[in-house]
Amino acid sequence: MKRLCLLLVLWLGLPWAALAQQTAEKSDTYQVHTGDAWVDAQLQDINHYAERFPDSFLDEVARYAGVSRGYIAALMYTHGWHAGDIYFACFWGKVTEHSCRDCVRAFSRHVPEEGGFVQWSDVVNDDLGTEPTNLHWRALRHAIVASHDHWDRPVELDATLKRQLGDRAQRDKRARADR
Repeated sequence: MKRLCLLLVLWLGLPWAALAQQTAEKSDTYQVHTGDAWVDAQLQDINHYAERFPDSFLDEVARYAGVSRGYIAALMYTHGWHAGDIYFACFWGKVTEHSCRDCVRAFSRHVPEEGGFVQWSDVVNDDLGTEPTNLHWRALRHAIVASHDHWDRPVELDATLKRQLGDRAQRDKRARADR
């Protein structure tokens, strides 16, 4: 009986292990270029986080970017989008007063027919009809820090963000006061 249970566990676990390996390999090759090196590094981190905690990732984007959870789940699971790209599309849409769908469509127009790497910096500067400003980038950076705080995940702040947001204890204190 023990042997049968062990075989059953192995048989059921192998597909999940293979899927996890494929996801990790996909994430290891993930590249992003938004035009902001700090944002790029955080999107890569978000991509890795979403591999381990996809429900938490989907909940965060749905709640704070105001996008249907079903839509972003479809991007991730049906269309094979990386979590970093989903995060950027939805939060960039929010900070520039576009929809996440507008950003997804703009990104999709840049994908070469033979496949390949699309740079968000091209999409942001060419397709959305909104000239990116420092305020847009600042709002996006603040959203990224807030997401890391919600996930209780460490985030390395650059000098500007440290000055604007303070350390984690200061951010938590402000968050409690805002409730």
